[in-house]
Amino acid sequence: MENWVDKVLAIVDWETVLSTSLQILVVLIGLWMATTFVKITLNRLEQRLVKRGQAEGEVPTESAKRAETLVKLLRQATYIALTIVALLVILREVGVEIGPILASAGVLGLAVGFGAQNLVRDVISGFFIILENQVRLGDVAIVNGTGGLVEQINFRTLVLRDLSGTVHVFPNGTINTLSNMTYGWSGYVLDIGVAYKEDVDRVMEVMKQAAAELREDPHFGASIIDDFEVFGVDAFDDSAVVIKGRLKTKPIKQWEVGREYRRRLKQAFDREGIEIPFPHRSIYFGEASKPFLAEVMDNPQASG
Repeated sequence: MENWVDKVLAIVDWETVLSTSLQILVVLIGLWMATTFVKITLNRLEQRLVKRGQAEGEVPTESAKRAETLVKLLRQATYIALTIVALLVILREVGVEIGPILASAGVLGLAVGFGAQNLVRDVISGFFIILENQVRLGDVAIVNGTGGLVEQINFRTLVLRDLSGTVHVFPNGTINTLSNMTYGWSGYVLDIGVAYKEDVDRVMEVMKQAAAELREDPHFGASIIDDFEVFGVDAFDDSAVVIKGRLKTKPIKQWEVGREYRRRLKQAFDREGIEIPFPHRSIYFGEASKPFLAEVMDNPQASG
């Protein structure tokens, strides 16, 4: 037994084993240093993203969640890449030919890429949606013409729930248009129609006064971030002069504030005697006959 062990020990090139072991140890130390550096860098990046989100008025929890999601993806991708590189170096040091391994991995990656190209497209698109902060949880957005509240933002899909409660799921790679209605601040645009006989300057003053009273309200005033904007006469409709205005509110508060403003404006118009017209038609039977109302007035017995 001892002779067999001695023969084996004599065959082993201890200088090569020691050299290879030291090289593998250096590779492992390098891997540990690289992963530590990546961890520290990504932690600083996460903190910077959170601070930037808070500076832009983003909810702290949502800002932290978005930054954590991004950093988690980057950390996983970096760790996997570093581990694969270290493993290949170690295999080369122990005498394994890595050329065929790289060729096989390239063919396998090409096959997977063709089969999962839609998935890769969705993930890349989702990454940039989150990175660029295009939309956040709790925003109201219009995606490909469908509007709703953003309930989930994933790397593969974006989920909206509309006013009726219907959930819409969009793969990120298929999003062609994305409109965020609650980014930073929101606006409630009003097209107010009044009768042609009304003094439009007086109407605009009443609109401003109603908005000023609304802003003094302790509940609704906290959601309004600027004075009411009256853009002026916007159109001459069939039965009304249209005056356009806008309320600027905090994100997602525009509908609540706008509905209350319409209620108060209707009451103000009623007090001031300002007419809000409704569509009406006059029926004309031709030159040979009188209008119906004139004929009734000329011959009241016939109407009875």
